[in-house]
Amino acid sequence: MKFLAVDTTSGACSVAFYSDGQVWEQFVKAERDHTRRLLPMVEAVLAEGQSSLSQLDAFAVSRGPGSFTGLRIAISCVQGLAFAADKPVVPVSSLAAMAAGAVRVHPDWQDAPVLVALDARMQEVYWGLYDTGEPGSALLEDAVSSPEQVVSALRAAGYTLPAGAEASEGQFYAAGPGWQYPQLAALNVKALALDSDVHAQDIAVLAADLWQRGEQVAAQDLEPAYLRNEVTWKKRERIRQR
Repeated sequence: MKFLAVDTTSGACSVAFYSDGQVWEQFVKAERDHTRRLLPMVEAVLAEGQSSLSQLDAFAVSRGPGSFTGLRIAISCVQGLAFAADKPVVPVSSLAAMAAGAVRVHPDWQDAPVLVALDARMQEVYWGLYDTGEPGSALLEDAVSSPEQVVSALRAAGYTLPAGAEASEGQFYAAGPGWQYPQLAALNVKALALDSDVHAQDIAVLAADLWQRGEQVAAQDLEPAYLRNEVTWKKRERIRQR
């Protein structure tokens, strides 16, 4: 299987070429510079893997959640390439990719779930709970919530101790810049990777599994998962009024 994966979820920009278990990735922190960098990075990883767009089985892309502008850049890029190459697209949760990347970087994170959190602004986080034994497997559906609501949702689902109870050890591994919110300190974590990013190489690996399960879409049917619909609506309204 051969995939080209793209991510511009946040301030980072990454592209990866996956070929039967091998991955070549280009990753750079490039806020506000995604559009200029993407296509040269695509060419670079394909050259490293000695492949071409016509040889791909599919494209993979972070479908979100994440930055509104970032998601549109990655999805528009992949749609254009997929149309040109007449290939399908495998959309992957950015939170699942972050969880998989955290486990890749910390292979000892195996005895508890990974709780990932991206800063969604407006005092909210995009968050998801993922099984470390099965990367990409969500234990709770991706959501956008205030930090206090994250704590309440986890308690309601039985993933934390009741309020006021104390645990001798952490119940989660934590990853992502959304953990900057002090309210999340109410959760007892085993370890924290605050500087975790979404990487295209993790999107590509997850996409390989999704592809085998038949979870791909035509380029024209690719849609971002914003989660926060009211923000999306307001941005679209401003764009229409220009």
